[in-house]
Amino acid sequence: MKELDIVRLKEDYKEISKGTKGTVVLLYDDKNCEVEFFDKEGDTIDVVMTPLKKLELVKSF
Repeated sequence: MKELDIVRLKEDYKEISKGTKGTVVLLYDDKNCEVEFFDKEGDTIDVVMTPLKKLELVKSF
């Protein structure tokens, strides 16, 4: 995964539910990234440091 890729949570993480989509906004290293998660209306839920292993790639840019 890389910055600007669209991802989806594979499991609940912190306050964000499994299946929630987001955009990778910053890669920290090969294990963690910052993701901006969105609701179904496209509004930001939160920006969260997320382990890459909890994400699946939806669309690569």
